[in-house]
Amino acid sequence: MKKIFLSAIIATTLFSCKKEAEKTEENLTEKDSIVNITPENLPSTASLKTLNPQETTDFLQKKNDTLYVTNFFATWCGPCVREIPHFKEKIAELKGKPVKITFISLDSKEVWNSEVPRFVDKQGIRNNTILLDGGQLDENFFKNNFKQWDGGAIPFTYMRKGDQVDEYLGMMTPELLNSKIASFK
Repeated sequence: MKKIFLSAIIATTLFSCKKEAEKTEENLTEKDSIVNITPENLPSTASLKTLNPQETTDFLQKKNDTLYVTNFFATWCGPCVREIPHFKEKIAELKGKPVKITFISLDSKEVWNSEVPRFVDKQGIRNNTILLDGGQLDENFFKNNFKQWDGGAIPFTYMRKGDQVDEYLGMMTPELLNSKIASFK
């Protein structure tokens, strides 16, 4: 009798362990399918707007009572990366005011689906970033849009409110950014 009882307990225990093992394998499979995100499922340039040179010109020439601050940068540019936090502080500080701060990435198209999305997500500027193929920009683009910038160096910041314009080539310090924004009445 003890042997039958003991055999029943062992059989029940083994059967339960097998079911538990099956559940664990199912859970692992489900977890693995969640963990194994393929690059196709990662965020892409879908939420990064792309402009051509003419659309960029139209964007830069907007004239109204909004202050447009446009920063041209690249992910590989050290001074560009160092000044981004200053612009982010201003975005937060001026939220709800008639100020629009935009970053225009001049990175090559080859990195639009890899490095640029990772960079703008890490910096927290995805919603403020536009892609522009710098290879499409010619001498006329710079002559028609800027007084000081010939496209030879970045970072470059262009500000416009109505007819008032300011251009700055080089890295913005917080103090310089504050004074330039304050100069727009």
